[in-house]
Amino acid sequence: MRLHPEEAEAPSWVAVDDVELGTRVRQLLPADGRGLILVDGRSGSGKSMFATRLARLLDSSVVHTDDIAWRHDPIDWADILLGGVIAPWKRGDTVAFRPPAWIAHNRPGAVEAWPRPVLIVEGVGAGRAYLAERSELVVWVQSDRDQARRRGLARDVELGRTPQEAADFWDIWMRHEEPFLAADRPWTRASLVVNGTYPGPKNARTLLGPGPIND
Repeated sequence: MRLHPEEAEAPSWVAVDDVELGTRVRQLLPADGRGLILVDGRSGSGKSMFATRLARLLDSSVVHTDDIAWRHDPIDWADILLGGVIAPWKRGDTVAFRPPAWIAHNRPGAVEAWPRPVLIVEGVGAGRAYLAERSELVVWVQSDRDQARRRGLARDVELGRTPQEAADFWDIWMRHEEPFLAADRPWTRASLVVNGTYPGPKNARTLLGPGPIND
């Protein structure tokens, strides 16, 4: 797996089915089974796929940080997420939050989360120190950087960008993402590591490694 120079690969991997995945994650939560789970990883790493899979196993809501960052800032959105989503969820409220940029640009809908025992927040920077200290579990989705780029470009083309537009957007985004992750190092706070570019059959097994990943 080709990684960024500041990130080491998980020392070992084990393939698990969904039953074992759910069991392992529950063991990392408090005894009452409640908790905020932060799923972090680089763009194109497979965070959304893993978070969606985990939410099904835990019967939880998923909040995507891309929705919080939309037309606001690629990285500087943690206070909005905390005040608009995490804090009311921790109080036991049903969340239907419209971020300020959604209101300003007339985006319909809301960021929703239900008052269930577990809330999953996924996205680049979700496991940052500021949020990790308010969570019960950080998961780092580790990925081969070349495969993640190919996956990210293909996704953007599917969303309507031309291949050149997708490549330009990727390069612009990386100028925000890479220095932030290099400085914050969320993998050092992850109790669980997921191989996001595992070559096995889709939706069959998940490759897990121990965390945290330290220097």
